[in-house]
Amino acid sequence: MHITAKIDYAVRTLLEIARAAHGGSEAALKADAIAAEQSIPPKVLETVLGDLRRAKLVVSRRGPDGGYWLARPAAQISVADVIRAIEGPLASVRGQRPEDVSYRGAAESLQRVWIGLRVNIRAILENVTIEEIALGALPEFVDALTDDPGAWARREPSARS
Repeated sequence: MHITAKIDYAVRTLLEIARAAHGGSEAALKADAIAAEQSIPPKVLETVLGDLRRAKLVVSRRGPDGGYWLARPAAQISVADVIRAIEGPLASVRGQRPEDVSYRGAAESLQRVWIGLRVNIRAILENVTIEEIALGALPEFVDALTDDPGAWARREPSARS
């Protein structure tokens, strides 16, 4: 799975807003504060915030008291919600949903591989929330996965003869 810069920026943007809200602040978080704290280019952040607003993950208000708030509690926003808001479906094959592709011959069972991949992606991304990341309290299953030393090992493409 490829996590684009835009997805990374969107998650980090929501984490900053969640952290400000968790700190008890009722004040909106300004875009320039998010950009500075997370080193996000301001023009890119504008685009990301627009996408998050359209997806109803953040709300905003203009003016001196304006800024951005989460549209719902951080505990109710999954990483999958953010990815879908920014890039669309979690897994696609040539721009199609895995259930909409079909293959023949030797590739006939490939569709099930793509469906299985999506199931595993969902198992993590739909079950990790912005609140958990912001608080550094990831679910135990994430810790179990990342405690495996093999999780941190790079895999190089197989050498071909």
